Parts: sequence; structure tokens; C-alpha cells
Amino acid sequence: MTAETDHDLSREPAAAHEPAPRSGSIALVLLVAAALVAVAVGLMTLGRTQAQPYILGILAVLAMVGLFNLFAFAAGIIRFADRNLDDPVMGRIADHAFDGLAVTDPRGHVVYSNAAYLTLTGASGPQEVRPVERVFIGNPDVSEAVFRLLKAAREGKRQQEEVRISGHDGSQGRWLRMRVRPLGTLKREAKYAVWSIADITRDRERQEDVFQELQHAIEYLDHAPCGFFSVNPAGELAYVNATLANWLDYDLAEIGSGGLKLTDIVSGDGASLLTGIVAVPGEVKTEVFDIDLRMRAGRTMPVRLYHKLAFGADGVPGPSRTLVISRARDERSDPDRAAEVRFMRFFDHTPMAIATVDRGGNVVRANARYAKLAQGLNLDGTSKSIFRAVNARDRHLLIAAINQAAEGQADVAPVEVMLEGAKERWGQFFITPVEEDERDNEAAIVYMLETTERRALENQINQSQKMETVGQLAGGIAHDFNNVLSAIMMANDFLLNAHKPTDPSFQDIMQIKQNATRAATLVRQLLAFSRRQTLRPQVLDLGDALSDLTMLLRRLIGEKVKLDLVHGRDLWPVKVDVSQFEQVIVNLAVNARDAMPDGGKLIIRTANVAAEDCARLAYKGMPAAEYVRIEVADTGTGIPADIRDKIFEPFFSTKEVGKGTGLGLSTVYGIVKQTGGFIYVDSEPGKGTSFHIFLPRHRAEPETQVEATAAATGAAAREVQPVEAKPRADMTGQGTILLVEDEEGLRALNARGLRSRGYTVVEAENGVEAMEMLEEQGGAIDLVVSDVVMPEMDGPTLLKAMREKNPDIKFIFVSGYAEDAFEKSLPEGQQFDFLPKPFTLGQLVAAVKETMKAG
Repeated sequence: MTAETDHDLSREPAAAHEPAPRSGSIALVLLVAAALVAVAVGLMTLGRTQAQPYILGILAVLAMVGLFNLFAFAAGIIRFADRNLDDPVMGRIADHAFDGLAVTDPRGHVVYSNAAYLTLTGASGPQEVRPVERVFIGNPDVSEAVFRLLKAAREGKRQQEEVRISGHDGSQGRWLRMRVRPLGTLKREAKYAVWSIADITRDRERQEDVFQELQHAIEYLDHAPCGFFSVNPAGELAYVNATLANWLDYDLAEIGSGGLKLTDIVSGDGASLLTGIVAVPGEVKTEVFDIDLRMRAGRTMPVRLYHKLAFGADGVPGPSRTLVISRARDERSDPDRAAEVRFMRFFDHTPMAIATVDRGGNVVRANARYAKLAQGLNLDGTSKSIFRAVNARDRHLLIAAINQAAEGQADVAPVEVMLEGAKERWGQFFITPVEEDERDNEAAIVYMLETTERRALENQINQSQKMETVGQLAGGIAHDFNNVLSAIMMANDFLLNAHKPTDPSFQDIMQIKQNATRAATLVRQLLAFSRRQTLRPQVLDLGDALSDLTMLLRRLIGEKVKLDLVHGRDLWPVKVDVSQFEQVIVNLAVNARDAMPDGGKLIIRTANVAAEDCARLAYKGMPAAEYVRIEVADTGTGIPADIRDKIFEPFFSTKEVGKGTGLGLSTVYGIVKQTGGFIYVDSEPGKGTSFHIFLPRHRAEPETQVEATAAATGAAAREVQPVEAKPRADMTGQGTILLVEDEEGLRALNARGLRSRGYTVVEAENGVEAMEMLEEQGGAIDLVVSDVVMPEMDGPTLLKAMREKNPDIKFIFVSGYAEDAFEKSLPEGQQFDFLPKPFTLGQLVAAVKETMKAG
């Protein structure tokens, strides 16, 4: 403050509109009481009769005085004195405060002001005191601030503003801090406002001086001949000086926006060196690193970093202070330093983690790749033991290898061990000894390559080969089963033709037929597993298909799991391969069973989904259309969210090694997508999993749809519109058929069945014999029915040889393998028909009839 201000503050405080002070005395109260007692004693000496008028008069006077005081108190003329108002300490604190204080009533009149307020507002005495808005009226510099303060005062809120008052006649202006608040929290007190005005000019000047010094310091640092940056614990660049920004070709404004990270300017894994420093609570560490920085255009520049990092008491690092020295000039001018730069680049940019260790396995020096590996394994940095990077199960292998190198052994065999961590990771370590004359507390050099992906690929290849081998075995077994089943089914058809339904043995023959059909279904599933089955989509009612699977599903899931099928009403037809659909349901049921080791419930629901309902489901990638939904839900352990997106990937499995192929759900996904459908999964750990399969609705052609409807409705349809029953199809025929089959029993049954329908059958055991029969018949063969897999000459070779002699000869291949399993071995453009084993007599005759007619 100025001298004039100090003189003004020494004046006695004044109050505006302050009432005259009141004082009371206990002596006056005692004097009045003594007078009243004296009057009462005097009246008692006069006697009751004579004293009565005086007593009444005195009581009347006292009553009038009391009544007058009551009215005066109610009107505010008389008030009880507050001892706090007469407290000299409280009063002088406000009167002699450095800040100007004033209290205004609800009408805005000043009811109190101290000496500092008078001085700051330019009032010469209490009579000239004015409220704040009148003091600064017409001053454009403070009008908006005063308006906000007045608004806060009317609303009973607190508000603070700092304004600059321009000086008069060229004098320097000043800064004022103005505050306003309610007088108290009571309703009456809240109507009064307390104003505070303080001169903060000196504080502002000091702040401006500090700011100017800071600006100069930043300017010096920005234009220093070396780079400087600061990185926070999150890896974001908090500050970069102009020199470093210019080196890296970045704009300072872009860096200051906070969008640049340490990994954006450090090449390779060098950032791991800076972020992998061991935390020591309460200490400050300075490390020196030779790394490459990456420019905006992608080019690199060699630098040396002096990286200073302070750790708090809890070990959390603060922002770094990093000095950057460019070594690009050294690379051009000094050959020795250029060689050092090249070596450091090689050392840090190699894809192999390299570290030197002492006899105890403690890391002495390491490259950037090792620092990154240590962070990935949640190690504490490069000063910890390298043994901590290895799983405890395999740790002894690395210890033994380093001990061998420390003893000077030159040829140390590499070791492949499991790395420490939550996920399974593998690494291969190569260890070489350090020469004795070069040792600086270093016993060995350790090179490490992570082999996790390589081992995973090897396991996938092994698994794939194992599945291929099992598939080949399953396919071969299925082929042999099909030959046996074909013979059984053919012989069963002969028995059915020879017995009437009234025969006692007819039901036993039918039982044989049903079991043979069921066995054929099992073989078809075995072929589906080996992927050697011909895909033949057909229109299917999902309700019936699921009902047929019920018995198989119950055997698969066991007694602990309850199966519940909930069929939707009037399900739309779908067109799928029956065996593929069964494989989808079986795979999902097996997975559900494995997720419920203690038992639970497996629910399979079906329902139609209209196009408008499909749009509301909002499943990603599924267009709005009509679908039939199959939901397979269980009450098992559920699928964690972090692996939910991977369950359909090939070879991905959460089961123990050897207990899962990793192909179940990927096969399900492929089948559903191949059918034109969609599959989605909803799961919550601990509550269960639901797979939702959406298969497109099949719409038949009008003629086909009418025929299918008539066949489905049966007698009811005939009652509405009588239709003449179609005659039974004629399966007899004429012509010479060459039957080639290496299974003698099956060949005899097939030949017998064809002869019973009027055909001339010539039999051959293999392809060589078939060519001889063709020569004997002089080429007069109308149709060849041949097995595919035969000794000496197989079916495709036979086809090629016969077509050379007779290009128009017709062929039907019969096989337990898939059609596409041998089609690729045929010459291009060859035409043939295919009948999969096992087949009935009716199917064989129908195929022959159709092929003969086509000619």
C-alpha cells in the first residue's frame, strides 16, 4: 500500500446509517427495585383503607409503562441489547481489516463499512459511503463483473471477480478483487450482503514477473542446441522442446495437443528401455540409452538419451526429464563413433532378446527387445533375475545352461522352456560364455527367441494330421461297413418281397430293416466326421429331424444332463443336408455337456422368425429375412467375454490338451454358413450359454409346393379334392448290365435283384475282368454299375478305359466314399451317375431305370 493509504487506514472506523449506541446499568435496576420496595413498605403503614387508592394508582402507572414497552418492542423502537455487538475484539477485527468490508441491506443501502472500504472507494467520510455498483458505475472495465456480483447478492450466493481499474490522468491502473456473500444462513440475515474489496495490484505484478521469467526459461530451453522431452507414466509426451520437434519434423502445436506418445517417436522396441526402469520408492534415477528416434516421415536418427526419472514414496514414477543428444554428426565425422552407433542399432533392433547375466542370473545389460519381453511377462525391469522369466517347472534347465557357460563351456545346448505368465508362452534360450578378460561382472550372454507362435503352429499341424489320420481310418471303416450294410439291406428287401405282412416273421424282417437303416445313419455320421460324405441338401422339417436325434442326444449328454426339446408351431421348411444338420446339433450338445460336469439342463428350442422380428434382433451381419431359429441353450459354466470372439476359430479350444480338437465349433460355423445361415452366441459366465442358429426359410416352386402339400396332408387332402391314385411305378426293364463289385456276396445280391426286374446281368470281380467281359460281349453293354475302390483296376481307371472303346457307354458308380473323393481323379468332361452305399433294392433299380431312360 502507499503512504496515503496507510494514513487513511489509521483513521477511526465509521459506520453508515448506524443507530445510536445504547447502554444499560445494573445499579439503575437496583435503584428502581429499592424504590418500589420503599413505596410498598410506606403504604403498609397507612392502613389498608387509606393505602388502596395509592396502590391502584401505582399499579395503573406500571401497567401503562409495561403496555407501552410491549408496543415499542413490537414496533422495533425498543430492542434487547446483544452483548456480542459490544465486544471490542470482534468489532475491531472488521473495522481495521486490510480488505474493504461493507454490508448492504435488501434495498442496497450500506449499513456498515470499515475504513479500508472508504479508502478503496474514494469516500472521505461515512456520509459519502456508496455501494459497490454506484462506486464503479459507468466504468466499462468492471461493469460486467459488478453485474455478476449483484446478481449473486440478490440470489444469496457467493461470487468473486478480479478486475483492472484504469488510472486517471495517465496514472497506473490497479487490480481489485471483489467478493460478495450472504451475511448469514438465517432467512433475515440472508437478505443482507457482505461485500469485500482488496487491492491485489502487487500480487498481479509479481505473477506477471514470474510468468515473464518462465517464458524466458521456456524460450531458452526451446532453442537449446539439444533436444528435451518429458513423458508421463501413461507414455504420453507432456513436453517437447522446439529443437527436438524440428529434428523430428513435428509441429509444436500438434505435440502440445497431447496426441503424441513415446512409441510414436522411438523406433523399434526402444520405448521399452525407458518405461522398464526398476522402480525404487523415493529415489531419482538417471539412465543413459543409445537408441534411434523416428521422424514423421519414418526415417530414423541415432541419439543418446539422458533419462531422469523420480519415483514417489509408493514407487509410482513421475514425469521424466529427458535430454536428447543427436549422434547423427558423430556417424558422419568420427568412424569409431559411427561404428558404435551401428552396433547399438544392430543390438537394439534385432528381433532376438539379448542380455548379459552374472552367475546368479541377474541381468547386467539388455537390449530393447528384452526390455519389452520383461514388460510382457510383468517383470520389474532389467535388474531382476532372468530366471524369473521362466516358469518354475523349467527353470532348472536355464540355470544349468548358464552355469555351464559361467564355467567356460563353449558349446552349450539351447534350451526351450515355458515362460512365466498367465498365458502359455514359450521361449528358446541360446547361451554363450563371456571371455575371462572381457568379464565385467558378466558370466554369460543370453539370446532368447519367443517360440509361442511356432509351437502353436506345430501343434495345429500335428492336430490336423492326427484328425486327417483318424478321418482316413473312419472313412475306411465306414466304407467296409457300407458294403456289409448294402448286403444286409439287399437281402432284407428279398425277404420282404417273399413275405406278406400277415406272415409271423414279417415284423422281424421289418425290425432288421429299421436297424439296418439306423446303422446306415451312424455310418453316414462317421463319414461326415471324416469329411468324405457327399453333400446332398434336401427340404427338411426341423421338428421331425430333432425328434429323430433325441435318442442319440440323450446317450451323448448322459444321465446327469436333462434334455428338453421345445418345438415351435408350424415351423417353416428349410433346405439343409441332414447329416450336416445332425453334426451341428451333436457338436453343440457335446460342448454343452462338457460345460456341465455336475449336471444341468440342455434346452433345444425352435421357432419361426419373421422379417420384421429379425430386424428387431439386430444381429450383426444378418439381413432381415424369414428364418427358422434353433436355439441350443445350457445351464453350464458359460464362456468368458475375452474368448467369446475366438470360439469359432479353427483349433481354438479351452479343453485340456488331448481332450478337444478345436474343430467342433469351427465345423458348426462352416456348416451353418455353407447352408446360407447364421450363428451367434450369448453367454454369461456362471449362468450358461445359448447358441442361436438362423436357417433361411425354404420356399418351393408352385408346382412342387402343391405336390408336397398334397402328399403331406394325405387323406384329408383327398377328401377336399378327390385325386385319382397314381399307379405304382414300373421298375422293370430290359438291357445288358455289367456289374463290377469285388465283394462276392454283395455282387450276387445286386445281380439277383437286377435280374428279377428283367435285366441281363454280366458279373465281374474287378476292372480287369470287366474289360474282358466287355470284349466277350462284343461291346454290347448298355450300362456299367461299378464299385469305385477295387483291386488291380479301380472304378475311375475302368471308366477311362471303357470310354476309349465305347464313348457312349453309361456308368453308375456305387461307393461308400463321397462322390468328390474320386471325381478329381477322373478325366475332365466325363459323365456318370453316383449311388452312395448302402442302398436298398428299390434304390438300385430306380437308379438303373433312370440312367437307362436318359439314353
